Amino acid sequence: MPRPQLDPEMIRNEIMETAEEMIRQRGARDFSVSEIAAACDMSQSNFYRYFDSKEAFYEAMAERWFKELNAIMEDVIASDVPAKQKLFNFFDQRLTVKRARFEDDPKLFESYMEIGAEHFEVIRGYIDLADHYMAVIVAEAMAEGYFEGMEIDHIVSLINLMIQPFVNPETMMGLWSTATPENLRIIIDTLFNGLRMNVAHHGNLRIAS
Repeated sequence: MPRPQLDPEMIRNEIMETAEEMIRQRGARDFSVSEIAAACDMSQSNFYRYFDSKEAFYEAMAERWFKELNAIMEDVIASDVPAKQKLFNFFDQRLTVKRARFEDDPKLFESYMEIGAEHFEVIRGYIDLADHYMAVIVAEAMAEGYFEGMEIDHIVSLINLMIQPFVNPETMMGLWSTATPENLRIIIDTLFNGLRMNVAHHGNLRIAS
């Protein structure tokens, strides 16, 4: 009788779930492939059947973390709402997911942040993707008459400066009490309605009341 064929994707997920449990128990210290393989009751060579390298494993873990967040951004971009509401949703819906993850398991959340800092080159693409999607929303806002006379990249950088408590997980962990949807709404409304931003002759930002 032939042996049942195991689903490679299912095994990949089981390996990542095992690694996540190891992270939960011992924190974010670096793991060797042999340790992860042993915890999965498999050989190191068998581990490499599912992940080409340790770097590929960390990339898969990052994809696992960002999958839901990326889906949120894609849904927000595709939604048919004004740009101001779209930008609020862009941040608020991801904030809700991150807050829930933190409240569910603060230690695991913090450990993932440490791993992300140690392997920043792995997550850089996801950060760049978020900026790309934000630029799409900013372009829609400009088409609606906002941010006249400014460059998209400049606007994105300013939004990133103002919005850190709502997007940067390390910052969030110390500011959960103030990183609320209500405060986010105030910031977005201020960006769109309360400020008229102009670039002065020497390239300095002037905020006119």
